[in-house]
Order: sequence, then structure tokens, then C-alpha cells
Amino acid sequence: MTSAEKKLWYGHLRQHEFRFLRQKPIGNYILDFYCPKLKLAIEVDGESHLDDKDNIIEYDKIRIRELNKIGINILRFWNYDVLDGFEAVCEIIDKFIDKKKSPTPFKQRGQSVRSLLHNGD
Repeated sequence: MTSAEKKLWYGHLRQHEFRFLRQKPIGNYILDFYCPKLKLAIEVDGESHLDDKDNIIEYDKIRIRELNKIGINILRFWNYDVLDGFEAVCEIIDKFIDKKKSPTPFKQRGQSVRSLLHNGD
């Protein structure tokens, strides 16, 4: 793991209420961190992801598209985001997770969007 990955792992994800795995293989890809319950991947990227000499930018786009197709959401951060703005990165992750684990208002009331739209017909 890079120093940024170590900081995120030991400082936040390792003891998170949801279980995260490190270096999780999914299909042809290895995810830096993955939470199976939330289908959430967290990627921490270095400067190599800015250099397109090896088509890394296009590879990243394809990778995101393929993982999204199977229902995996991806949060991506730069190494310097984690190292220099650790609290902000943790807050973004936790807000995303809170949003994902909250039921929609329709599910809370046992109604569907369709029944609400056609309620007055």
C-alpha cells in the first residue's frame, strides 16, 4: 500500500462500521478498498493516473464503466487529498455511505413512486 492508502486504511476504513477489504480483486480489476455490503470501491490514485503515455486515463474510464455496470460505485481520491486533507476525505466517504444506507422515503412508507404518482387518478 502507498502511504496515502495506509493512512486511509489505518486512520478510517479499518475500523469503519461497514467492513472494507483491501486490494480486492473483482473481475479483471483490483480495487484499493471495497465494501461488499455497500458495493462501494474507494480508489486512491497517484500521479501515474495523470500520465496518458500508457493510456491510463482511458483505462480508468473503462474500468469505472465496467464496475458501474455490475453495480459498484467508486469514490476516487488523489494521494495528496488523503495526505493533506484526510478529515475532508473521511467526511466525503461517510456522507456517501450515509446517503447509500438511508432508505428512500417511499420505502419508509411502504409506497412506490408509481403509487404516489397515480394516487389521485
